[in-house]
Amino acid sequence: MANRTKVTQQKRARERAKQERQQEKTRRREEAKVRKANEPHQAGGEDPDIAGIVPGPQPRPWDDDDLENVSDEEDK
Repeated sequence: MANRTKVTQQKRARERAKQERQQEKTRRREEAKVRKANEPHQAGGEDPDIAGIVPGPQPRPWDDDDLENVSDEEDK
């Protein structure tokens, strides 16, 4: 019967550790909620990753003038 008490104690220790982890998670969630509530919102609500991008055709980021000259010469 000594083995059963050891198992019971181990189970109780696991349950206590699980409860502590749950309490820690709850505390962190509450802190995050308060932090987000106090954080100033971005002006305009615009996503900084896509700020300044306009809809429609975009200018080419590289210089393709050489390719256009080659296709013009082939047409002649």
